[in-house]
Amino acid sequence: MKDRYPKRIVCLSEEPTETLYLLGEQHRIVGITTYTVRPAIAKKEKPVVSAFTSANIDKIIELKPDLVIGFSDIQAEIASDLIKRGIEVHILNHRSVEGILNMIQQLGALVGALDKATKFIGETEKNLDVINRQSQRLKSKPVVYFEEWYDPMITGIQWVTELIETAGGIDCFPEHKNKPLAKDRIVKDPKEVIKRNPDIIIGSWCGRKFRPDRVRKREGWDQIKAVQNNRLYEIDSSIILQPGPAALTEGISELKRIIHE
Repeated sequence: MKDRYPKRIVCLSEEPTETLYLLGEQHRIVGITTYTVRPAIAKKEKPVVSAFTSANIDKIIELKPDLVIGFSDIQAEIASDLIKRGIEVHILNHRSVEGILNMIQQLGALVGALDKATKFIGETEKNLDVINRQSQRLKSKPVVYFEEWYDPMITGIQWVTELIETAGGIDCFPEHKNKPLAKDRIVKDPKEVIKRNPDIIIGSWCGRKFRPDRVRKREGWDQIKAVQNNRLYEIDSSIILQPGPAALTEGISELKRIIHE
C-alpha cells in the first residue's frame, strides 16, 4: 500500500521531534529548531532551520517539506510566511496533560503510527494513575512553588500544575493554572510567595541553571518553610517545560521524587 503520509517534515518546536523519534518515525524529519534537546541525537542528524520566534524561511523552502509543524500563536508569523509560500503548516496549541496526550495521538495519526502512539498513551496514563494513587497515601500534601523564570518571577504552566497535583502536591498559585501566557503568570510581588509559605520550591529556569542561593537571598524569603528546611530543588527544563512525552515520563518522576521525599 502506498505511503500517503508526510515524508518531509520540519519541526519548529521540540515536542514534535521528540514524539516522532519516540514513534520511530524520525526518518520523516528534515529540519528542526535549535532548541531541540530531546533526543540528543536529533541535532547530529537533522539540520537546524529555526529558533522559536524566528525561522530561516528560505532554508525551510529548500528542504521541500510536505508538512511543517509549529507550536502556538508565538509562531503565527512564521506559519503565515510559510503558508504564503505554499507550504502546509500544522500548528499545535496544547497546554495540559490531556493536550500532550492528544498531540501524541494526532502526530501518530499524521504519520501512520497510530498504533504505536496509542500504546505509548495507554502506558503513560497507567503510570500517571499509579503515581496518583501512591500520592493519595501521603500523610499531607505539601504546597509547591514552581518557578519557570526568575526575573520576572513566573509560575508554571497548566501541565506543570497538573503534574504537581498528580504527584501529591498543591500548587502555590492555583489561580495561574489556566493561564497559557507567561505574562499572565507573573508573580508581581515576591511577598505573595512569603504569604503562601510553600513547603517546597522547585526552579526550572527555561534553560538557565537554577540558583537556590539567589532564591534564598530574596528579601524576607528566609521566613518560608521551604527555605528554612532547605527544600529547594531543580528540575531540568528539558523534561518539564516542553509539552512533550518527557514531561509525562521523566518530569513526573522527578516531581514524585521531590514531593514524596
